[in-house]
Amino acid sequence: MKKKDERNLNITIKNQEKENKGELIISVSALFSQLKKYFAVWLVFAIIGAMLATAFAGFQTFVSKPAVTALVSFTYSGIEKGKDPAGNTFDANSIKSPDIIEAALSDLDLELSNLDSIRKNIIIDGIIPEDAIDRITAYKHVYEKAANENLKAVEAMLDVSYYPTLYKITFKYGGTSLDREDSSAVLNAMLEEYRTYFYKKYGFNQQLGTSIHAVDYSDYDYAEQIDIFNDSLSTIERYLKNLATDDNNLFRSNETGFSFNDLYRAAQTIRSIDLDRISSNITVNNITKDKTASLAYCDYRIESLERNTASLQDTLETIEDSIAKYEKDTILIFGNGTDGNDTSYSQASEEYDRLIDKRVSTSSQLADAKQNIEYYKSRKNALNSNKTATKEMKQSVEEQLEALGNKVKELVDITEKTANEYYQNVEFKNAYSILVPAESAASAALSKVVKNAVIPIVIAEALIFALYFMIAFVASVISASRKETLPADGEDDGDDGDIEDVINAIEDAAEDESDSKKKDKK
Repeated sequence: MKKKDERNLNITIKNQEKENKGELIISVSALFSQLKKYFAVWLVFAIIGAMLATAFAGFQTFVSKPAVTALVSFTYSGIEKGKDPAGNTFDANSIKSPDIIEAALSDLDLELSNLDSIRKNIIIDGIIPEDAIDRITAYKHVYEKAANENLKAVEAMLDVSYYPTLYKITFKYGGTSLDREDSSAVLNAMLEEYRTYFYKKYGFNQQLGTSIHAVDYSDYDYAEQIDIFNDSLSTIERYLKNLATDDNNLFRSNETGFSFNDLYRAAQTIRSIDLDRISSNITVNNITKDKTASLAYCDYRIESLERNTASLQDTLETIEDSIAKYEKDTILIFGNGTDGNDTSYSQASEEYDRLIDKRVSTSSQLADAKQNIEYYKSRKNALNSNKTATKEMKQSVEEQLEALGNKVKELVDITEKTANEYYQNVEFKNAYSILVPAESAASAALSKVVKNAVIPIVIAEALIFALYFMIAFVASVISASRKETLPADGEDDGDDGDIEDVINAIEDAAEDESDSKKKDKK
């Protein structure tokens, strides 16, 4: 039997002191491990939070009755200066005038008792672009810092004001008895009614047509009817002349087939031929219903025209004097920095142009007044003659005046149709536009809910994610803390990796020892 060899295995486990003993070290991988561990829980709570935030926003939206809104624009000459087409100050609040609201409610068969509450809960705001706001703010800052007359002169040359062309109409129907659908319908109906109102007010002169149609010429004496026709035709001529001057497109109506120049010449023909023929017949043949009353009327007209002539003469002299003394605006052009010379020139301002226009208008009125004085004097002389009109002459004049009245009314009707077509299809084609109508569909309400839910969802998700990250971080700290305390509990401050190596070495040694014993037995 072979001598048994004894083998002794000495294992020394080296225990190194940690340099950072007492410090807690958390690895990024450990943090991500915890985040991954709780990811499913976070996802569930995130979905629940989003649903609760959306439900809360939807509840608030429908309970508070969010306002319905619309957007309109104006694009005509003068709106950029805050003027309406007639040259007066533009008032956007006319969109919610009682007449327009009443017409809208009538079209929708809604109670007119809602009129006041609707009007009070509609807000109209002008929209000013950001670049205009920045420009105005910059100009204002420069002017406030101005310390010399040069900057003040520049201020007079620059326009720092801005007049909006876009308007937002907000209808807070929560203060009315209407629901969202009816409120949207009312607001849209109002915007359409305003389109009609806009064309009527700034298009064809409705008062002109109404006054001409409303006059019953037979209630007046023959000479007085001539004066009424003359005034009506003069008004129509001025109106058509202005339209023909403003019309740069040579507009011709598809409905009537006439242009403004055609109608203007027609009005001139009626006055110069039809009216003058009847007038001369009345004057020459002394045709009147009441001679005494006609003489008194002529005396009154002559006296009134003479007073008007004197007033117009004084006005014309004042205008002429103002034009002579008016100082035109002086524009100073600074030198280019080489010759040191500055130049300047004078130019007429808008006020100067208005004086010139007023002089022309006053001169025309003065000439017409003088001509009418002579006309009434000749009529008075004819009435003082011994001529007496026969019954047949009076009947003939009445028939001629009736025919003239029909011609004038027909001219007014054609003028109205032509002007309306012109304003709607040419002049005011894009003057008023409904850019964004009020919406009442379910999709609109849903989009409002989604819009209102954005902020609550962001807040809820941020809080849930912060809580999720905090839980993962705390779990990582606890895990790391446990690992730090394991060596002390087992009375061994070695690394886990070193312990495993030692165990493996012991197992290997044991296997070697067993193999050696088996060989000795053999």
